[in-house]
Amino acid sequence: MNQTANPSGDPASLSLPDLRAERDTLRQQEDAVSFVRRLAQGRLDLVTAVKRHRADGSGAVSVAEIVRSGVGPAPSTGSARPPRDTEVSADHPLLAEFDVLCDSLGFDNMADLDDLGLTSLENGIQVFESAQSDLRRQLFDRIDALTAELVRRYRDGDASVDTLLQN
Repeated sequence: MNQTANPSGDPASLSLPDLRAERDTLRQQEDAVSFVRRLAQGRLDLVTAVKRHRADGSGAVSVAEIVRSGVGPAPSTGSARPPRDTEVSADHPLLAEFDVLCDSLGFDNMADLDDLGLTSLENGIQVFESAQSDLRRQLFDRIDALTAELVRRYRDGDASVDTLLQN
């Protein structure tokens, strides 16, 4: 399943409830995309560690050994966006798509893959991660446009903060 951002037109043309509803829907989509994107990045880190371990002549290594050794990239500085509570179900279609991809490329048995198989695994995950990054940017662009319209309405008096308190 390849999700795409689904803008419903000019934010200024939307009713206040539709504006909020679309933003909420896009935030949920972004939560799933970000979650699966982080999984892809983590799996890429593991593939890179296996490749590095092989290159230094240490021989075969299991993913469990790599995880226990703490080999991996430096911690990320994270997003400039404030954190939000997120819930992505284990049966989310995007997560299922990623699992099928990893299964088809041999992720669970990567220590048994030859160099070509390991490179194929790495490339497949990189393509998937890149597509999720692009989709995430599209979602953020639309969410930002919707948020800007909400802010404009409150600032200009087209919407009242009191309506928020009534819900």
